[in-house]
Amino acid sequence: MNAPLAMAHASYPSLAGKRVVITGGGTGIGAAMTEAFAQQGAQVYFLDIAQEASARLAAQLRHLPLAPRFMHCDLLDLAQITACFEAIFKAVGPVDVLVNNAANDDRHALADVSPAYWDERMAVNLRHQFFCAQAVAPGMRANGGGAILNLGSISWHLALPKLALYMTAKAGIEGLTRGLARDLGPDRIRVNCIIPGAVRTPRQTELWHTPDEEARILAAQCLDQRVEPHDVAALALFLASANAARCTGRDYFVDAGWYGA
Repeated sequence: MNAPLAMAHASYPSLAGKRVVITGGGTGIGAAMTEAFAQQGAQVYFLDIAQEASARLAAQLRHLPLAPRFMHCDLLDLAQITACFEAIFKAVGPVDVLVNNAANDDRHALADVSPAYWDERMAVNLRHQFFCAQAVAPGMRANGGGAILNLGSISWHLALPKLALYMTAKAGIEGLTRGLARDLGPDRIRVNCIIPGAVRTPRQTELWHTPDEEARILAAQCLDQRVEPHDVAALALFLASANAARCTGRDYFVDAGWYGA
């Protein structure tokens, strides 16, 4: 089950009624952001390939005045991305906030990487962020502005093992953020990058975070508290709101001060 938020978020009146699209919004960090934006009164569409988990999340949040809407989308397929955004534009008009959250941090060894796997990793972790931004930019421009949030990762700042392709893509996202911020700034479209640390999601807990790993992470952080999905959502709300009107082209860390590997 998708756990409810453990944080009472600040209220951002500027987000009420905003049209928000969140990729990978059905699980983990994405689910926390879907819930957080919906609780602000935003019209949330979340795109995900995880059908069952996303349907459960939509059902859990159906009581909200503007219940978030799940759209199944394989972000590796550019035609599906186009179709989803066209459907959203037709239903509610231009997107005000895009959260490029979807990613996959599968581990891999250098010797095992094929050209096909390289291409697939870049597509799942980097390529869709550009094309989703490309899709929403004309509507934001016509609407007088908007906000795009790209999700990076602490991993490449720490040089973590068995993540060379993931870290390559995530480093690229920071460059993409700067490029988009420069190109879209004249249209009052703000573009920022959120860099989470070791976020305690169900996936991370199930696959990698043993008690020893938990202790190692906490010892490497300035704060001896784990980062939770709602911590990332809190930063996303601020950066998407009018309170962050002069914030663009920058990286914002939510990692409890994680400086060691």
